[in-house]
Amino acid sequence: MATAKYYLKEDVYFEPLFNHWYAWPYLLPPVTGARHLVNTHRRIMQSFINNYELHIMAIKEKGMAGAEFLNCKVEDLPRIKELIAEIDDKCADLVELSNAVKDLDEMLRNHTSGESIDPLYPRVPKPLQGYVELFLDMEHRASYRLIEPLLYRSKFYKPSLQSISLGLLSRVDERPFVLSTPRLPDENHLQVDVDFNHQLLDSLFKARETPLTMNEIEQMFAGLSLEGGLKVSDLFTQEISKYSYEPVESGVKLAYTGHAGFLIETKEVSILIDPVITSRGAEFANEVISYNELPPKIDYICLTHNHQDHVNFESLLQLRYKTDKVLVPKNNGGSLADPSLRLLLKQFAFDVYEIDDLDEIDLPGGKIVGIPFLGEHGDLNIRSKTAWYVELLGRKMFFGADSSNPDNNLYELLGEYFYDVDVLAIGMECVGAPYTWLYGALHTKLVGKSIKNSRRLNGSDCKQAFPMVKAFNAKHVCIYALGLEPWYNYFMGIEYEDESMQILESNKMLEACKNAGVNAEALYGSKTRYLSDRSMPTDSNSNNKNSLLV
Repeated sequence: MATAKYYLKEDVYFEPLFNHWYAWPYLLPPVTGARHLVNTHRRIMQSFINNYELHIMAIKEKGMAGAEFLNCKVEDLPRIKELIAEIDDKCADLVELSNAVKDLDEMLRNHTSGESIDPLYPRVPKPLQGYVELFLDMEHRASYRLIEPLLYRSKFYKPSLQSISLGLLSRVDERPFVLSTPRLPDENHLQVDVDFNHQLLDSLFKARETPLTMNEIEQMFAGLSLEGGLKVSDLFTQEISKYSYEPVESGVKLAYTGHAGFLIETKEVSILIDPVITSRGAEFANEVISYNELPPKIDYICLTHNHQDHVNFESLLQLRYKTDKVLVPKNNGGSLADPSLRLLLKQFAFDVYEIDDLDEIDLPGGKIVGIPFLGEHGDLNIRSKTAWYVELLGRKMFFGADSSNPDNNLYELLGEYFYDVDVLAIGMECVGAPYTWLYGALHTKLVGKSIKNSRRLNGSDCKQAFPMVKAFNAKHVCIYALGLEPWYNYFMGIEYEDESMQILESNKMLEACKNAGVNAEALYGSKTRYLSDRSMPTDSNSNNKNSLLV
């Protein structure tokens, strides 16, 4: 009798954790992680202890998902107190590192003479000594850069704070919002005390494609610290998914995978842009592209910018075992607000290449080009951002994500070199959160209300986006990256109404394109299209996906 084989269930969802909180890119580099540990996590948890009634009441209100309120119960108070004590105990050196950043900022703010800063080195706070270079800018203002590679080798980089959580969509009504509440063990989840490089992760996620015996599954988890009510056996099934990968026979396959994600394939190469791949639950089963439908090998993952809905660690770690190379934008080299994506991903065994503006990567039948990305970062000096131009078999595609266009001269110049674009995808997140929602924990002085309200994480509106269409002479426009899909509520926390500015501007953009004779649509869910080599595209409606008209 044949030994039974088991697949990882399609509705299994995975959450990487850092000190019990959902791990997004700014939590993992040592210094930004320390700042968020103290100024976000500890602060919000202390607020819950001080006034838990307010948190419990606020979290029930519509539109409060992204606010700084813990989604916890009264009975969770003792555990939250324990987590605060753990920060002060297990993470005492990170607390000191966070305080050192504040002290260093204060020292440098007081250096106003413009004279040499060499005498300041002995006064650098002890936790940062040897990890920073002090400098003066061209206006004689003092600042510093972090020596990031050395920090990753230091005691401040703590894989011991990493762990993972596994759940089943069939066991929960919906995934709770991940950015404002620590993940406490409960009856619906299984938490495993392993770091992100543990062999369990790759072996587990391979089991979506390659089934395992129960003995192999038990060996995977043997000796590991497990907590929570979900059993290991609950994660697996003998049933083969009815959804599977469909190889490309000819031409270019262009698939919208949700939010800001695209999969571009030919017979020779596969590229994923900003993957945020959802697990497949019963409610939206036919509306998503999930892991089972991705190619067995991904040649390139291209990341546009270092926000959690574009550099999604949850998805990246699940794709690691089948990914060849990751392309990331070049960063500023040591600034606090702009940690290196290359260095970060290297810690987790990704093969990472840093791409500067207009750098090219040759492909079989085409190329990938990094395109300058303006704005969307609250006017901070952040370079870790790029749009992507992909050319394959004569087809030209531009993926702009949240690029804004405060200066159309850039796109007019780019249009001289990148023109007759077949598909132009651009976000319409024209009213973003105040930049302090993401970067506030890095500040060491309070930011004024008028500054917060002025400097927002805004992408393009119609007025900014439509000139891109003209500059690139685009044939088809896709509006995307708005977080419209309800299965992304757990990290987007956005609830749009018909009168929301993002929706109004999207409609304006659709109308502007229509009046210009350009095909355009707002993307939602998943859409797939096959493009022939510079000829008219052919239909594809596999797995009930809607066609992406080009």
